[in-house]
Amino acid sequence: MTQVTLKQIRYFDALARELHFGRAADSCAVTQPALSMQIHEMEQNLGLALVERTRSGVQLTTKGQEIAARCARILGDVRDLVAYAKHANSVLAGTLRLGVIPSVAPYLLPPLLPHLREAYPELELHVRETQTQVLTSELLEGKLDVLLLALPVKHPDLTNLTLFEDKFLLALPKDRKLSGRVRATKELIEHERLLLLEEGHCLRDQALTYCNLQQVDAVNTFGASSLATIVEMVSASFGITLLPEMAVGVEGRGRDITLVRFVEPEPFRTIGLVWRSTSPRTQDFEELGRLVKKAWAGGPMVALRARSKKPAIAAGS
Repeated sequence: MTQVTLKQIRYFDALARELHFGRAADSCAVTQPALSMQIHEMEQNLGLALVERTRSGVQLTTKGQEIAARCARILGDVRDLVAYAKHANSVLAGTLRLGVIPSVAPYLLPPLLPHLREAYPELELHVRETQTQVLTSELLEGKLDVLLLALPVKHPDLTNLTLFEDKFLLALPKDRKLSGRVRATKELIEHERLLLLEEGHCLRDQALTYCNLQQVDAVNTFGASSLATIVEMVSASFGITLLPEMAVGVEGRGRDITLVRFVEPEPFRTIGLVWRSTSPRTQDFEELGRLVKKAWAGGPMVALRARSKKPAIAAGS
């Protein structure tokens, strides 16, 4: 009877990710010969060549790639099994590894974290802030438990919970006149220098989609990875941008910009939570979602939202 141990699966998963015996061994906290021996035994037990050792390094065989994908799923199920045992009788207890995109983290975490600390003081929270694609990969690999980001995130192994809509406003230099306009239109943007985040940020893609910009010659990203940099450029009259309502309270403070709402239907992004469909912590994530919505409804953005029902808002005045 063919037998494969969990240790062999874990070692092969590390090798499949690192494609280097030394680095894989380090990630598993074992010696390279020990890892190599387990991989060899796994190949013998399965009767398959999983790894091709070349002068340039390590490559997975075609069968090895399929086995690697299955190993990753098995390890994910094992992690979920352990998580279920730890959290079966409690909500938001133990460790929670939360991934958040950069265009959400600085604006939603400040009102959210006090709610988490007050309601669940024993929760050990770890936050990872980076772009959607990286977060999604790390979620699927089991390195993260849940993501807070802009939907949709489409993957057959993931599920999501919609939380709220975050509308976009047009940010202009303070001295810029709209020729009597009280609402912005996408046509207005076509003739302007649009400043957006660098490629890889979903906020950039959402703005381009709303503006129907097939050609991005007029779009200037200049390697910006933060909204703070973008808004500073707008304040200095280097262009305009689409700013999420969530960010206005922070990024509009002290800067010479004017914020204008768009004509109906106003552009927006949908903020939600994403987690593995196999995770046993659905109750945790639903409770986290409740607290996120509470933070959004009662955080520092609430006064701004009430004020911003008027067509234009002057920031920094």
